[in-house]
Amino acid sequence: MLTRRGRQQPGWLAISLEPGRLHFAHAVAREERAALTRCGSRPIADDKDLAHAAKELGCERYQCLTVLRASDYQLLLIDAPNVPRVELKNAARWKIKDMLDYPVEQATLDVLDIPGDAARTHTLYTVAAKNETIKACMERFSDARIPLSVIDIHETAQRNIATFYEPPERGVALLHAAKEHVLFTVNFRGELYMARRIDVGLEELEKLSMGGSDEAKNRILLELQRSFDHLERQFPFISVGKLMLAPTPVDTGLQSYLAENLDLPVEEVRLAELLDVAPEVELDRETAWRLFHVVGAALRNGKPA
Repeated sequence: MLTRRGRQQPGWLAISLEPGRLHFAHAVAREERAALTRCGSRPIADDKDLAHAAKELGCERYQCLTVLRASDYQLLLIDAPNVPRVELKNAARWKIKDMLDYPVEQATLDVLDIPGDAARTHTLYTVAAKNETIKACMERFSDARIPLSVIDIHETAQRNIATFYEPPERGVALLHAAKEHVLFTVNFRGELYMARRIDVGLEELEKLSMGGSDEAKNRILLELQRSFDHLERQFPFISVGKLMLAPTPVDTGLQSYLAENLDLPVEEVRLAELLDVAPEVELDRETAWRLFHVVGAALRNGKPA
């Protein structure tokens, strides 16, 4: 019995920490489709509560990752330095030094390649976070006895879900409305080609469902049109097949509005249909919205090749 309890579980357990709460999701890659075995939230007032929640979840038996809060990092687009791959991070560090509001020596970096074609400038995304933010995150997980293997971001977690919706040889766009902003991404062949935040929050969209102004929807539409125009100029080999909308706690009317004003299909992401969801998992609209990027991060090995 002790041996069985100590065996590491397959897949990834993704954990996201917000003030006063812990969100989690565990997913396992399968040949037919990925499985979501558990997900949910726990109240945590302090590090003692975090350690208790980690023990309750059995984190020591999982391969664990966390998703940084959107305010804890920057995603910066740069021209790829013409250096060997092993030197890419160091070269990118000096490319972004004037884009940060703190000394670049205090930044932890990683890079995401953007595949292009030989006729165009090679670009990549650089993820930057303060060393103290990463150190505090690692120490907090270590103190709670959570075996942290990966620190992820919202953009790549969103890419993992969008990949399932890619039409053959076409790209797919995905839009998620958070409280403070809308995150818009574009995938092609499983790669992240575009990621940007639009300055419209969920609260503004929810006002629309109660008879508010259409201004927020108009701003989103304008920014989407600009983004698609930029994508066409920068990556003309990508034809976006559809736009997916992540779940929201209530119907904001955004899907029907965008479908009327964009020349491509607009559909809603339905996690309960996309994944093989365990019977005990409750995935209503509120939960699917709140845990969207946690579930996406847990799918890091669960997307099609």
